[in-house]
Amino acid sequence: MRGFSKAIITGNLTRDPELRTTPNGASVCSFSVAVNRVYRDASGEQKEDVSFIDCSAWGKLAEMINQYAKKGSGVLVSGRLDQRSFEGKDGVRRSRVEIVVEDFNFTGAARENGGSNYSDSAMPEAPATDLPDDIPEGEIDLSDVPF
Repeated sequence: MRGFSKAIITGNLTRDPELRTTPNGASVCSFSVAVNRVYRDASGEQKEDVSFIDCSAWGKLAEMINQYAKKGSGVLVSGRLDQRSFEGKDGVRRSRVEIVVEDFNFTGAARENGGSNYSDSAMPEAPATDLPDDIPEGEIDLSDVPF
């Protein structure tokens, strides 16, 4: 049986992304996302917890994230989980799990909360869509949909 790995998170960048180039010329961008969780403890008191999730993106996606994302940017990230093992400076074997980014979207959450975010003028303009002028108002009858 084949395994399946997919992670989807939303939160805010904890620092500006870092872009590096591998010896064979591939771009890789590393960043971390803070994911907040609000819950009630056993006594009913509301608590907040934050997880810091490491992420890496490769190729053109890495370059775009590095160009437009900034510390505090609200993002939605999806990708696969990857575990890497390495030897620490103290000689102890360590491992870390990170998200290898396959899709990345800005949510704008940081701007709404007063944090810094990417500049709208710096983002590439979305292509115009040609929508028909005769779109009916109100509810759509799903039985009219041909599929």
